[in-house]
Amino acid sequence: MSDTPWWKHTHPAVPELAEQLRDGKIKRRDFLRTATLLGVSATAAYTLAGRLTGETAIPRAVAQGSPKKGGNLRVSMFVKPVDDPAISEWSETGNLARQVVEPLAQVGTDFVTRPYLMESWQASEDLKTWTLKLRQGVKWSNGDDFGAEDVAFNFERWLDPATGSSNQSRFAGMTHVVTKKDAEGKDVESRVANEGAVEIVDAHTVRLHLANAELAVPESLGDYPALIVHRHFSDEGGDLSKSRVGTGPFELTDYAVGERAVMRRREGQHWTGDVYLDQITYIDTGGDKSAEIAAFASGQIDINDRTGVEQIPAMQQIPGLIVHDTPTAQTGVARFKVTEAPFDNKKLRQAFQAAIDHARILDLAYQNNGIPGEDHHVSPAHPDYAELPPLKQDIELSKKLLAEAGYPDGIEFDFVCVNSPQWEPNTCQAIVEMVRAAGFRLNLKVTPGETYWPRWDDWPYSFTSWTHRALGTQVPNLAYRSGGVWNESSYSNPEYDALLDQAGGTIDVNERIKIMAKLEKILQDDAVITQPFWRSVFVTTTEKVKGFAVQPSLEHHYNKVWLDT
Repeated sequence: MSDTPWWKHTHPAVPELAEQLRDGKIKRRDFLRTATLLGVSATAAYTLAGRLTGETAIPRAVAQGSPKKGGNLRVSMFVKPVDDPAISEWSETGNLARQVVEPLAQVGTDFVTRPYLMESWQASEDLKTWTLKLRQGVKWSNGDDFGAEDVAFNFERWLDPATGSSNQSRFAGMTHVVTKKDAEGKDVESRVANEGAVEIVDAHTVRLHLANAELAVPESLGDYPALIVHRHFSDEGGDLSKSRVGTGPFELTDYAVGERAVMRRREGQHWTGDVYLDQITYIDTGGDKSAEIAAFASGQIDINDRTGVEQIPAMQQIPGLIVHDTPTAQTGVARFKVTEAPFDNKKLRQAFQAAIDHARILDLAYQNNGIPGEDHHVSPAHPDYAELPPLKQDIELSKKLLAEAGYPDGIEFDFVCVNSPQWEPNTCQAIVEMVRAAGFRLNLKVTPGETYWPRWDDWPYSFTSWTHRALGTQVPNLAYRSGGVWNESSYSNPEYDALLDQAGGTIDVNERIKIMAKLEKILQDDAVITQPFWRSVFVTTTEKVKGFAVQPSLEHHYNKVWLDT
């Protein structure tokens, strides 16, 4: 029998990561996140990290008694359209859908990615070939077996430009750019799938072939637009609210946008084991958060999707409620549409940036429950975050840059913001007041969601919230890569794109941080966004809700939640 440690027989990069951890060259969290992305199980990664550092090997769940079956979990959340997960733009839609359809991977409350509908994955040494081993014995609610055909079908839809899925950016290494003439004879670029990008190896094995190295593949497979639908989803109308076929523990039985969604537990044993709740009822209490507080006080709801900082004092006064929190890479950005005048003027954007005091906005709008942003959309919560010199407010510099941009007497323009949750208009109002001293006269347009969201990526200047994602490269891929479906600023910088490719394929955390420093500086210098702060998030439950923990992206993982009634 060989005396060589097991971890030396995994991905070739894992032994080096282990040595770096042992020698104190990388942090424990960086080892855990990277080793698991390379295919090491979370249990094995925690055990090895504990052996090398002496820290607790595996986090233990807090004992909450013996689970009880039964009950209806009543959840306060906006009930949005739940049609095609691949083109979903809202986490609320993802939370509805993931009770019915499920992801291949799942990011836990510890920020570590674990297999879900997959049993495991394996990455090639160059990170360009990924072999996905799917779980056997998983059944769709219509009785079909889940397998490789389903996964291949989903990838084909995601990579098809006609679908319009943000997954094109997540899996950019599986596509290439083509140029065609439109009806007016203009060149139009789009991305299409590379030939042979998805290979069915056998009934429960799929292999992905990427042109570029990419470490974040498993993370991306856990995001809500990557929920796996049935292979005949398109034939059944491409609408989950109508076809309702899934592998999840619940089935959608009643649904009305803006009102409610009712999920009943599926008959038979779910592949994850016991599911305790009989039913989940999502109740849309609207944008007025006082209505949600009243619903808690009167016993009409058991848990909310998220708690605003302005709600916390009231929640803490209601007997039997618990406010849970976790630090995250959740944020919001005020972004310019850089292809439209006057925001195509870089000096104007830099002038705006110089007028911002990020820490002051965090205090005014979010009661200091977070950390100041740095206008590059990579968080200290990310293992590949690079620390840059802090941004400082400089009103005189702002005035000077604005004059050089051609506006010595200042400039007036509209600033569009959604009306809920409350921290967003509060943040926007703080920005409006702060930049006035530099000569920016902003007309704040606080807009209902039904008006704002259909145009969220079209507004010339607006504020958009972005959810947590585990690696620093993930949101830049979605929001700032040239031509991305979610690139709301229309930013395009070939140097930035090339660095994204390089960072995505770099395993060594310290080397990736060096690349990220360049990425962060480019976006910061181009002044595409004002990112006031990174925010902690809060969820409120009643004392009877057990088995619950806040997931950093506020995903609803309810298959092991139970009610102590």
